[in-house]
Amino acid sequence: MKPLEEITKEELGNGSPIALEIVDTEEDIYYHMALDMFEHITANNQAGRNTVFIVPVGPVGQYKKLAWLCNKNRVSLKNVWFFNMDEYLDDQDRPIPPSHPLSFEGFMNREFYDVMEEELNIPAEQRVFPKPGREDEIFRLMQEAGGVDVAYGGIGINGHIAFNEPPEIEVPAGEFREYKTRVLSLTRETRTVNAITAANGYIDYIPARCITVGMKEILSARQIRFYMNRMWQKGIVRKILHGEVTSRVPASLFQNHPDAKLTITSYVAEPPVGKLR
Repeated sequence: MKPLEEITKEELGNGSPIALEIVDTEEDIYYHMALDMFEHITANNQAGRNTVFIVPVGPVGQYKKLAWLCNKNRVSLKNVWFFNMDEYLDDQDRPIPPSHPLSFEGFMNREFYDVMEEELNIPAEQRVFPKPGREDEIFRLMQEAGGVDVAYGGIGINGHIAFNEPPEIEVPAGEFREYKTRVLSLTRETRTVNAITAANGYIDYIPARCITVGMKEILSARQIRFYMNRMWQKGIVRKILHGEVTSRVPASLFQNHPDAKLTITSYVAEPPVGKLR
């Protein structure tokens, strides 16, 4: 078998059970994601069904585009449920406040809920963030709303989805896929990368603890739609599409999902290893 790092852009995705779409730019990622969300909402509205999404903070540029589409076209979100994937916790395992610059809840308020026209907006009780002490309610609420239509998200440098980090001691993939919403510690890799993207490299500013929606909730979605737009994702995308299914690479479990798709930028599709300069 060809080494993963040698898989070319043209070969990427060939033979993988995960669908792959390559787009030109990072902005294309945001437009594709916003339009996919919009189309699901409008179709479900027309059919008289709820729309239930698991949603991330990362990617980030899609929410204002989605709000613009919904406001412009007068699309009601009254029957939409957004389950946010995760949140940072402080050292006492309490969610950081929405006023904190790193708060995912604060981000969603600024980028989406506060941008939507109020008469169209998602009701407050249908904007669900995982909370310590209330872990068991997430999956139940999803099922009561009709089950998850789509799980959206990005992917970490170690293959994490939401904050489902690879376990320090590998567990069987079948066991890992049953992990539900829980509190855990972030890996050094995740804190380092997040420090680069959110804190100009100041690792100490990135919380060490988090709460995350589990693998069980994400994999219960009828569709999986994840997006990759970072240069450092060139290696992990090859493990996800062409490597073994393992808890060491959480997103590799998408290979066993009946409707999983990655949308990536053209530069993420390029091989990760080149000549030293």
